[in-house]
Parts: sequence; structure tokens; C-alpha cells
Amino acid sequence: MNIAKIMIPKALTVVLEATSTVRQGLEIMKRHGYTAIPVLDDQGLYLGCVTEGDFLRHILATGTTDMREQEKYSIGSIFREEFCPALGITATDQQVIDSILKQNFVPIVDDRGCLCGILTRRAVIVTLAERLGAAVS
Repeated sequence: MNIAKIMIPKALTVVLEATSTVRQGLEIMKRHGYTAIPVLDDQGLYLGCVTEGDFLRHILATGTTDMREQEKYSIGSIFREEFCPALGITATDQQVIDSILKQNFVPIVDDRGCLCGILTRRAVIVTLAERLGAAVS
């Protein structure tokens, strides 16, 4: 599977930096309607993903939904690094399939660990269907 050909490149992917505020993360998630967003450090290294559940746990822990209060907290303090592990750009078909079965998208990183883009479940299914000669709409 040619990951580079079917992934959504980083330039077209919504990401957050670990130093972004929780308020910024909530606003971006609301605007785009995503349930998870990749988190990067200031060098572009992939750290993990922040999810709706991470925001909910944070709000329950702080006891407030006031957006001004959320400016005091960073995304780096609420996301789970182990959630949504990345694959390398040269991952095998089996590695891609194993990962995409567990999550809606797979972050793709280069040899340095920098995010290159994301591979969506839909893109993988379309690619596999095309290999089988199935019509895809």
C-alpha cells in the first residue's frame, strides 16, 4: 500500500501543539467536528492525540466549563500519549490494517517521528476495494 499516495498530508490535517490551551483545543474540535486531533511538539514531532474523552475528563477534574478558565491549561497536560499510536511512512499493509481496525485514522510519521499526515479508515478501505476490483462510490 502506498501510504504517501493515499494519506491526507500534514498541511491539510488539523493538529494542535502541546502548548496550545485547552480552550483553543475545544474551539478547534468544535469547529471541525472531529473526535480526535493529533498533538505535536514545537518541532513537529508527533506526541499522541487528544480526544473528546480527554476534554471531558479534564472538565470533570477541574469542575468548570468556563472557557476563560480553560486558558490556564495546556493540551500537553490532558492528552494520552498511548492513544492513537503512529505508523511509519513505510509501514506494511498488515501493520496498516491492524492499526486502522482499532482507530478511525492512523497518524503517519517519518523517520524522525515528525507527522507527515494521517491515513483514514475510508482511504484504506477504498484502496483495498480497488485492489479487489470493487466499485467504490
